[in-house]
Amino acid sequence: MNKERFEELVARAVDALPEEFLSALENVDVVVEENPTRKQLAGVGRGMTLLGLYQGVPQTSRTESYGLVLPDKIIIFRRPILAMCRSEAEVEEEIGRVVRHEIAHHFGMEEDELRRIEGGGEEEGDEGEIEEEDGDE
Repeated sequence: MNKERFEELVARAVDALPEEFLSALENVDVVVEENPTRKQLAGVGRGMTLLGLYQGVPQTSRTESYGLVLPDKIIIFRRPILAMCRSEAEVEEEIGRVVRHEIAHHFGMEEDELRRIEGGGEEEGDEGEIEEEDGDE
């Protein structure tokens, strides 16, 4: 899948968020990058990769002095998602899941709380959507 189609699916996933979340998004950009950097992977366990990453100040941590700052950034990593999916439908579903996960961080949810809600176990790392690598990279 080319980058343009992937970006369309990311935009669709953001647009599909419930209105109460869309209207509450503040100072955040959602971008697509090919792969996480070594620095972004530093807190992730061996054999794991990031599918998405939230970088910024969660809304629950913002005070009245919050202002004149660069937008928060939600990064969706294209290659790791494509590597784990077998069809465009799976890619679209996974993008939606990762976008919702990272948006939840923007609203102040912690990784352990999200893991419990999503039904997953505890994973190493304290930020970002983490997935085991299959060794294709």
